[in-house]
Amino acid sequence: MTAMTRLYAWGTPLLPGMMLAATVAAASAFLGAHYGAPVMLFALLLGMAFNFLHEDDPCRAGIDFTSQFILRLGVGLLGIRIAFDDVAQIGLLGAGVLAGLIALTIATGFVAGALFGRSWRFALLTGGAVAICGASAALAIAAILPANDQNERNTLFTVIAVTALSTIAMVVYPLVFQTVGFTDIQTGFLIGATIHDVAQVVGAGFQISDTAGEMATITKLFRVAMLPVVLLLIILALRTTATGTGRGKIPTLPWFMFLFLSLAGLGSAVDLPQTLVMQVDAISRGLLIMAIAALGVKTSLKALTTLGSGHLAMVVVETLALLGFAMMAMVWLDLL
Repeated sequence: MTAMTRLYAWGTPLLPGMMLAATVAAASAFLGAHYGAPVMLFALLLGMAFNFLHEDDPCRAGIDFTSQFILRLGVGLLGIRIAFDDVAQIGLLGAGVLAGLIALTIATGFVAGALFGRSWRFALLTGGAVAICGASAALAIAAILPANDQNERNTLFTVIAVTALSTIAMVVYPLVFQTVGFTDIQTGFLIGATIHDVAQVVGAGFQISDTAGEMATITKLFRVAMLPVVLLLIILALRTTATGTGRGKIPTLPWFMFLFLSLAGLGSAVDLPQTLVMQVDAISRGLLIMAIAALGVKTSLKALTTLGSGHLAMVVVETLALLGFAMMAMVWLDLL
């Protein structure tokens, strides 16, 4: 059997499910562009409408492949966004503040989890998503957590919640920061430090001014750059506490983290053509939308409704805590 024949035999069963996810992703991209709404939210909702197809053998293998391998590949390609020279512009104090905000927000997630009776997995998933970069962080953290029967449902809920709250924050936060009296640079820093998803950060920042938009983007890039650091710390903690016994040996460093770091390092060492960076970033975003669509197909709306109000309350508490911590740091430390 030739290599091409083996590849055909391996890939053919995956095509129906992958085509379904790609179709949902394309429809979501069209709706997002037409209505100016979050594409990932459309992908989730449309995907859940096709939940019945996950029960069919022709689609199941491809949907599972997309929600796992394609998800990890999309996260790995996110590294093309990072240029360490750009991130360094926020300075040591700004970097320290952002690292502290990430740690405090994740810690808040564990406290809220104990108060609302939710598992440590969900606390880590939501805390990391709010602290770092929203849906992308949720997908990356979910990829390394020990598997159980609630992982995919919790991941899907987290993506929905942080995407919805990011959209609300994009409208509300600029008004709050300007009312308080922060400068454009300070407002940009706060927007980049507190809004979950990159698209909403850019939208909120540039609606104020170019200065605020540029600072918001740089600040957000630092948070994204912290993603592999946080993932590595989670892996080390899981290995140390032997929490990962549910699915065998926990990997030392997943392959998609190597890809993320390699692309970030390449982009920092070499002046890559902007066209190439934009194309790889677009591919990454497309793959993540496909993965979200596949997760939606795998999850029923009925299953999500059984999660209870505590799940949403946790994400809201973490979001408000991050906002409060950031504003206090700005005032107390007189940043920027």
